[in-house]
Amino acid sequence: MGTDRALLCAEENGTLSFGDHLLSEKKKLDGFEKDGNIYKVKTFSEITKLEKNGAFLYESVPGTSVSGFSESGDSVSFSVAGGSDCEITLGLSEGREYEITVRGSSIGKMKTGIGGKLSFSLELSDGDADVTVKAVS
Repeated sequence: MGTDRALLCAEENGTLSFGDHLLSEKKKLDGFEKDGNIYKVKTFSEITKLEKNGAFLYESVPGTSVSGFSESGDSVSFSVAGGSDCEITLGLSEGREYEITVRGSSIGKMKTGIGGKLSFSLELSDGDADVTVKAVS
């Protein structure tokens, strides 16, 4: 994504793109409306964070650039780019088990606890990664 892209935008296919891991200083955009929901993004090289209607949705440390972000009742999918390996945390449903697929291969199943947060590491040294997180229980 680079600095020529908006910090947060709706794509023609209905997905969201957000974040910019190339920024040296923190930037934020609040009040972005899509499908009746209000989104807020904070991003730069050290962190990228997305909130929906005031609730936590996505965070990466260090910062990432995300495209094709789509969420449904039981799954989240997106493509992520960054300058180095990162830790991603997603806000999902509490007490559910999810299978995480990266670049088409399952990296395992994880269960969310109180608050519904699910965290996993991604190796981005090989380039962008397509990620799908889908509920299995």
